[in-house]
Amino acid sequence: MSLNCNEIDLILSELDLAGSFLQEVVQPNYSSIALYTYKPGVPKTVFISLEAGSCRICETRRKITKNDKPLRFNEMLKSRIKGARIISCSQISGERIIKIELEKAGTVYVMPQAQEHTAKKSKSLQQDDGDELYTLYIRLWSNAGNIFLCDKDDIILDSFYRRPAKGEKTGEKFLLPEGKNSSKDFPVRTFEELEGSSSLSFNQKVDLYYSQNSAQTSLDSLLEQAEKWYESHRSRLASALERLREKRSDFLNAARYKHQGDLILAFGHLIDGKSNFLECDDYETGRKVSIKIDPEKSAQENAAKYYETYKKQSGGLENLDYDIEAGEKELAALEKQYRTIITEKNPVKLEQVLRKTQKPKQQEKKSHSGLDYQIDGWQIIVGRDASENDELLRHNVKGADMWLHVRDYHGGYVFIKNRPGKTVPLEILLYAGNLAVWYSKARKNGSADLYYTQVKHLRRAKNAPKGTVLPTNEKNLFIKLDEAKLRKLQAENTAF
Repeated sequence: MSLNCNEIDLILSELDLAGSFLQEVVQPNYSSIALYTYKPGVPKTVFISLEAGSCRICETRRKITKNDKPLRFNEMLKSRIKGARIISCSQISGERIIKIELEKAGTVYVMPQAQEHTAKKSKSLQQDDGDELYTLYIRLWSNAGNIFLCDKDDIILDSFYRRPAKGEKTGEKFLLPEGKNSSKDFPVRTFEELEGSSSLSFNQKVDLYYSQNSAQTSLDSLLEQAEKWYESHRSRLASALERLREKRSDFLNAARYKHQGDLILAFGHLIDGKSNFLECDDYETGRKVSIKIDPEKSAQENAAKYYETYKKQSGGLENLDYDIEAGEKELAALEKQYRTIITEKNPVKLEQVLRKTQKPKQQEKKSHSGLDYQIDGWQIIVGRDASENDELLRHNVKGADMWLHVRDYHGGYVFIKNRPGKTVPLEILLYAGNLAVWYSKARKNGSADLYYTQVKHLRRAKNAPKGTVLPTNEKNLFIKLDEAKLRKLQAENTAF
């Protein structure tokens, strides 16, 4: 349960914040904030929680973990009241609303001594902009907690939670609730269940009680979230890895396609132009075999189809090994991350870790501009405009990387990252070519001519728009948009 009005009065009397200076403000998450105050010889950390069912304010000696990125309200408080002096701190007539009045000294300008002789009024070496007055209202209502920073006229400068529908937004006047004739006979809890509580101050009891009870409830909830996150990601990664392994197992038997092609050539005279299967004797096993064919095609054409499948699977085996290794590493990293999460006992820290894991893919900080694709072990990067093209050329690609661009149309640059000792397969070149057409003005045509060369053969054009390059040693490629390839890129990557 949240603190009642009498408990709040007792806490504030022990805190005795009047005359203290606000040294720092730290917001660890989206439901709490900490004020670091200092009175000569007496530093105090005042922790404020707006969590539903456990709204409270108390002194704490626990370490407050900073958030991984600056939060709006925290930064606003630092800019406005950091360094301010607390004039008064009290609860408003038992309403569980704390009013903290602050005074921040105005900016003082001091003229350098070397310029004193040029001053028109040498007696006015110091000018004061005037002190600023603020009021911080802390509302500790169980299901409607909030914090408001107001100016001297109680106009809201900003609030912890912005609720426009309730008038709790910047520019509105902060209104106190109408006085109620409710009884103030709320008991002050003794927290006798806490071990060694007899020697603790009320602030210490409150901090210990909520850290043990509320934190544990929060910790259990966060661990449950972590388990769901882990199971979801592990299941997805394990399924993808299993599919790759099955595909690899199939590729290991690629030689059978070559053998079937050989049999078709050897017994091609048996093709009658009607049957979809060629029945013949397998000269290796001595058994009768049935090979699927296209009766309208010649033996050479049917055999060529099997040879092509053999060549593709034989060449793709190495790429599959690369993908399987990458998948195994990703799964191992997930297991390690989950073990770290479940051993974390600080709910604030755990919440921050989970927030990172649950961040949408679009919001994750990328190592480079543009779009990133992974396909069959190859990395393809797309710059969508002149700025991204230029950024990629300057900072993210090297001489051996492949560059593609459509002819006669404006469009993005596409790069295939080099793999040492490997030649870019035609299939990967076609994937990249489809991306080059898709991210160009030629998309509506459905096809385009493009050229490609290594980055080391590009030369920047003088006095030309940003990102403009002149290629040499380029080769030509005609691309007709292939929806199947685009769908595969979309299925395997989230950037499309």
